[in-house]
Amino acid sequence: MEEILQALALKQQLDNLRPINKEQEARIMQKFRLDWNYHSNNLEGNSLTYGETKALLFFNITAQGKPLKDHLEVTGHNEAINLVIDVVKGDYPLTQNFIRELHILVLKEPYQVDAQTPDGNPTKKWVQVGSYKTSPNHVQTKTGEMFYFATPEETPAKMADLMDWYAEKIEDADVNPILIAAEFHYKFITIHPFDDGNGRTARILMNFILMKFGYPPVIIKTEDKANYFAALQLADTGNVEAFVNYIAQNLVRSLEIMIAGANGESIEEPDDIDKEIALLEKKLIYFETNKVTKSKKVISLLINDFLHSFINKFISDISKFAKLYKEVDFSMSVGDDIFYSDVDEYNDKFSKDLLEINIFKRIDISFYFSNLRQIGFEDIDFSSALEIDFDINTYSLILNNDIDPISKKNYNLGITKNESDKIVWDEVKRHTAFIEQKISEKEKGQ
Repeated sequence: MEEILQALALKQQLDNLRPINKEQEARIMQKFRLDWNYHSNNLEGNSLTYGETKALLFFNITAQGKPLKDHLEVTGHNEAINLVIDVVKGDYPLTQNFIRELHILVLKEPYQVDAQTPDGNPTKKWVQVGSYKTSPNHVQTKTGEMFYFATPEETPAKMADLMDWYAEKIEDADVNPILIAAEFHYKFITIHPFDDGNGRTARILMNFILMKFGYPPVIIKTEDKANYFAALQLADTGNVEAFVNYIAQNLVRSLEIMIAGANGESIEEPDDIDKEIALLEKKLIYFETNKVTKSKKVISLLINDFLHSFINKFISDISKFAKLYKEVDFSMSVGDDIFYSDVDEYNDKFSKDLLEINIFKRIDISFYFSNLRQIGFEDIDFSSALEIDFDINTYSLILNNDIDPISKKNYNLGITKNESDKIVWDEVKRHTAFIEQKISEKEKGQ
């Protein structure tokens, strides 16, 4: 069993590095705890992403549109992990009462799930927390066969047998915690003592045993779900060694992370950058929902970071129609303080003038094109106008004095390049369509 030998060698290497700096150890365990919470819940169908899980546990930020139950599962699971981290430091025994206590933390409160009556009709049943099952929880496999766990009547006795087995194994002189933890996990799953939450509880108990013997927790990653279940299914056929080896493989990864942390090296894994980006995305989404109040600083940042480039594009692209007309009147005003009567003046002064503005009310930009240069079209006029209104919590973009704004946003949300391009392009197309219509009318009138 190569994986177990490798894990034992790494454990000896880790022990040689102890005691680990407290800050380093806390950082390592924080990573394990976050990964453990996310992956163990996600394996069972929890909808919170890694970023949403971290935002919830670190910043108490909830995920919009996600079920309350999913949030409770993550916070409850985290409480169970914290309890395990705390009790492994002392001489706390593994008992049925402790297992039920962990289950209460994991599931938090009773809830209803879909079920079937003995004759196959759909129904609902309550999932109880901290109590062994009172109705069968067998599952149907992909082949249509029924996989049978312990019956409700058998469960108390089988759980007592499991506790006796564990108590005997840990007293062996040549005790191997990896074998005990992995086998305990598998034996617990075959009993399936609770209505729900058996997988999460099994993984917590497995890690409780490992951590009691100085090992780091094993994290079964959600992307490895197929291999995890395949190893369990092999154990169901009598090949428990395959499951033990699978657990040992994952323990090796945890040991390598902990050794790296103990040596002051990076403990980040290749996919951790994706997790951090997911967290930033979540925090930004949360930030979007919180309004920022209008102030000179806020609007100055908004203009410098987003609106200035949008305004530049609007003025630059709309100005291109000037070659088609004999006269073009341009004007731009910023509140009551600043007024520009030509594009060059705007280009020269706008950035500097922003520093002098104390109260931002609105920005008005208008083009009035008159007298097309083509003979016979001298009476053709066209106007384009952009208005940016600054309210208390939002700013609005209004085109051509329309009643409804084309965009209304909080101050912490800028105009994206795609939005900017579309707004300007739509106005260019409106102007183009106008001229084409006039040409068509002239052609029909000839």
